[in-house]
Amino acid sequence: MKIYTRKGDGGETSLIGGTRVPKHHLRVEAYGTVDELNSWVGLVRDQQPPEAQQSILLAVQERLFTIGACLASDPERSRMAVPDLKDADIELLELAIDAMEENLEPLQNFVLPGGHPAVSQAHIARCVCRRAERIVVHLDEASAVDARIPKYLNRLSDYLFVLCRTLSKHHGAEERPWKPRA
Repeated sequence: MKIYTRKGDGGETSLIGGTRVPKHHLRVEAYGTVDELNSWVGLVRDQQPPEAQQSILLAVQERLFTIGACLASDPERSRMAVPDLKDADIELLELAIDAMEENLEPLQNFVLPGGHPAVSQAHIARCVCRRAERIVVHLDEASAVDARIPKYLNRLSDYLFVLCRTLSKHHGAEERPWKPRA
């Protein structure tokens, strides 16, 4: 199978199911942003986070591929079976958040992103996750989306925020609180 087909040269792409849509279609924007998020999560995983989080991040990447496949499918025309998200996937994130929070000081202020490259990269992943969630919610207004997808993305952004705090502690980086001007 060749990597290039030339079918997209005119600005359209095919969804799973064969429907052709413009490359700027909201569905394409949704799964493209999830793909971008997956790349950022891979970069975060490459920064040697605490061992307990490495397996969680790998599972997250696998679920993001699942979400991408769901979003790339034409809900009206596709007959192809795509993997589905499960409630247990969301629960895994919640358990990971709870476990990390046990080792962190309670949050008193908003914190500024940064302090260590791994922390900054995790914050970028968190922001891309929030964008993916917004796009998916927008897509759901026009075409039904599995309700677990925005829920998973919402929980994933929470997980990534707590991971940022965990990475700060792991790397001995200072968490700088945001102090509004008086």
